[in-house]
Amino acid sequence: MERRKYPLYFSYPAVAVFLLFFIAPTLFGVYYSFTDWNINADSVKFIGFDNYAALFREPRLGKALSNTLIFAAAVTVLQNVVGFALALVMNESIRMRNFFRTVFFMPYVIAPIVIGYVFRAIYHPEHGIVNTILEGVGLGFMAQDWLNDPKWALFSIILTDLWKVSGFTMVIYLAGLQFIPKDLLESSAIDGANYWHRLKNIILPLVASSTTVNILLSLIGSMKVFEMVMVLTDGGPGYTTEVFYTYIRSTFSMGQMGYSTAINLVLFALVTVVGLPVLAALKKREVEM
Repeated sequence: MERRKYPLYFSYPAVAVFLLFFIAPTLFGVYYSFTDWNINADSVKFIGFDNYAALFREPRLGKALSNTLIFAAAVTVLQNVVGFALALVMNESIRMRNFFRTVFFMPYVIAPIVIGYVFRAIYHPEHGIVNTILEGVGLGFMAQDWLNDPKWALFSIILTDLWKVSGFTMVIYLAGLQFIPKDLLESSAIDGANYWHRLKNIILPLVASSTTVNILLSLIGSMKVFEMVMVLTDGGPGYTTEVFYTYIRSTFSMGQMGYSTAINLVLFALVTVVGLPVLAALKKREVEM
């Protein structure tokens, strides 16, 4: 059949939805970030950069920023290392391979709030599985109050998030591994290349596009973490696990709408500033097959 271009107006409904639910709220948010909008105000007044000036004088923001960056860096690196390792194993011809793929992917489809409540029980200092196992194998001295000890709280959240998202990363890497020609790997093995040489010189370059997707998604997602932190620690103990969205939640709950919107825009700028250079650097590594 002759190919025909669809009329441009077919896209109008999608464009209208995008403008209504994304562009318009974003523009309103930019405006209100420069106002004193709060729940107790009778009127909204334009105050310029006062919200941003107050924001950068707030000590909690510094803690939220450092925790967000630490969390994002740790989760991004560990998620990709664990996900890639799982993908390599699940790409081999092993028994019950599809079953294990499903098991590893399943945590990703569970709501973060549900996972948070489950891991609150797992991390319980007296009745939790972690401390019970440590005591059972003679390592009781390693038992901790995982969520209430400032030294371990953020680490515990990172491990919980890693358990949830590694399966998704595995699936994307698996998709990349499936497109590597088998004859290329077989010919390299015949030429004397061992597994590590094939991994370094063939597999890793050819899954670079999957690496780009995984790193970018994990970086953006981890910088916007909220539910897991809220359920496990709610930013505590004190503010030791405070991240951007828990801070935003606390300011919204106090009715500081303009100030909270300014924090949201700062987070948007942070994700953009971090994400775009990472994307550009990763795109240079990609190899065409």
